[in-house]
Order: sequence, then C-alpha cells, then structure tokens
Amino acid sequence: MPVIFENEENLTQSPSRAALPREELSGQGLDGESTWENQLRPTSWDDYAGQNEVKDKLKIFVQAARSRKEPLDHTLLCGPPGLGKTTLAKIIANDLGVDCKITSAPALDKKGDLAALLTSLKPFSVLFIDEIHRLGRQVEEYLYSAMEDYYLDIVTGDGLGARSMKFQLVPFTLIGATTRAGLLNAPFRDRFGIVERLQFYDKKALEQILARSAQILGVQVEGQGLAEIAKRSRGTPRVAIRLLKRIRDYAQVKGRGVIDHDIAKFGLNQLGVDQLGLDPMDRRILNLILDKHGGGPVGIETLAASLSEERDTLEEVYEPFLIQEGLLTKTQRGRMVTESAKLHLEKN
Repeated sequence: MPVIFENEENLTQSPSRAALPREELSGQGLDGESTWENQLRPTSWDDYAGQNEVKDKLKIFVQAARSRKEPLDHTLLCGPPGLGKTTLAKIIANDLGVDCKITSAPALDKKGDLAALLTSLKPFSVLFIDEIHRLGRQVEEYLYSAMEDYYLDIVTGDGLGARSMKFQLVPFTLIGATTRAGLLNAPFRDRFGIVERLQFYDKKALEQILARSAQILGVQVEGQGLAEIAKRSRGTPRVAIRLLKRIRDYAQVKGRGVIDHDIAKFGLNQLGVDQLGLDPMDRRILNLILDKHGGGPVGIETLAASLSEERDTLEEVYEPFLIQEGLLTKTQRGRMVTESAKLHLEKN
C-alpha cells in the first residue's frame, strides 16, 4: 500500500525541546524535529514568502474554482528540490477547504496502490504526488482516465475470462511535483491544466522566511545575521532553514544565544558554506572538472563515478544552482566550468 500522510492539522505540537529536562530529551527521537518541520511550513498565502508570480496566479485559479464549486484543474509544479512545492500543495488544499493526501511516486509501484488511493478520496480532495516523474509507465497510463473523466478501468480475470469494469471516482485535483518535467511523457504532461515552474528565491524573500522560522523556533536574531544566512542559502528555503538551525547551535554554544553577523559568519565558515553558498560538494564538482579534466567538457556519468555520487543527485540537487550562478555550463559534449568559477575557486 502507498505511504499516505493526511493533512497535519491534527498533529500534536510538542513543547520546546530546550524547555525539557535532559532526562526527558532521550525519548523525543525524531518526533520533535518532525513537529518543528510541520510548524515551520506556511499554511496560508500570507505566510508564504516569495514566488509572487506563481502565487498570484494560483490564488486566482483557486478562488475561481471555489466560486464555481468545481475541483481545481490538475496542477504540475516544477523546479529544483526545496523550493516549496509540497507547501504550495497544502496551501492550495487549505484555501479550497478540502482534504490533502500526500504520497510519492516510488510508493505507487503497482496499479492497485493507486486504485486504493484514488477510491479513498473525498469529493474535491487534493492528491499530491511528489517526484511524479518517477511513476511507472503502467501506473501513469492508469491515471489518464482518472484525471480526465474521473473513472478507473478495472480488469478482473485472465485470458478469455477477463472483464473490464469502470469504477466511478469522485472529482479530485491531482497536484504533481517534479524536479525534471522533461521526463514526463507528453500525453501525461498535457493533462495538467495548470503548469507552474518555481524559481530560486531572492535574498529578501529568504530573509522573510528566516525571520518567520526564527520566531517560531524562539531564536533571537539580528538583521545582519539573517542577511548573511540568506546570502549563502543557494536561493532555497529548505537550505536556509537548515542553516538557521545549525547557526542557532553555534550561537548557543559559541556565542551569547543571539544570531548576529559575527556568529552567522563564523558558523557558516565552520560548515564549509562560502560566500556564494557553495558547500564542499559543490567545490568538489568544480575542482574535479577543473583539475582532472582541464575545465571540461566531461560527461555526467564520468562525474558521477569520480564523485561516487548518483547521476540523478548531481543533476537535480547540485547542477541547477551551479548553472544558475554561472559557474557551470552544460554542452552536448559534457559539463564545463566557467571563468567565474575559476576566479571564485582561486579566492577560496
């Protein structure tokens, strides 16, 4: 059966871990971290900073669907990891006032898994499928009739005794998230009435996200400290919040409990995050191409083997930001570092 998470409104919120005695912390495990993650996710449009163009369009589409008392068109959200695709799906469901069921494509490896999920939906519910480009071909084709006409073709029996039955579904909205929209088959991609691409966040939006997260976490921050973290967060909220949590540790142990500019700079340097937001793996990629392959071009398979890393991880996690910053280029012959990358590596 697929792994499903209902809307997390009914999750109990644990008290701050810092307020618990040491002997009570041992039993918290990962539950406390999970609860903090749920608390940090925005639940309304007003709390969601950045992506203004996408957000404004989605708000109109949602308002129109709600006023017509119709399900929202199926929606495809594209972009690198950590930009808020899951959060947007939850906000859409909240604004529509409907349930949101969340799963991922690797969990739907059989048609029966998908059928069980679709038949459990309530009218106008949102079904969010993460990494939707990883759906198997048979499961993907099984979705065609469900998306267009809200029914499933269920085949029973084998051979001459096989029979096909149509099972009517309630109207629903499928929201798919993908880091690689090009891997979706054209007939599948065309069934999404709304297709939006999320971009990397600017520094101002990241500062807003960090300020909100710091308030929820109960962390004292100064403007310059937030600005330093935002500058080195790769334009990605997930990275920004992860760095905020780690700088909080440095502020607590090495500082006076406040994230100011000095402690932020010290902590980020200790974590190996440089002025452009490059981490040790980013620099390994650039240095490998520069030192071992004369600056490129070098094929992605060669890079993956040399770094002992999966090809998909390189293409989805590291390359988008390096290309966005003009440090790496992709050609038909392979990857090449730019002059900007060479200058940056020389300074660091």
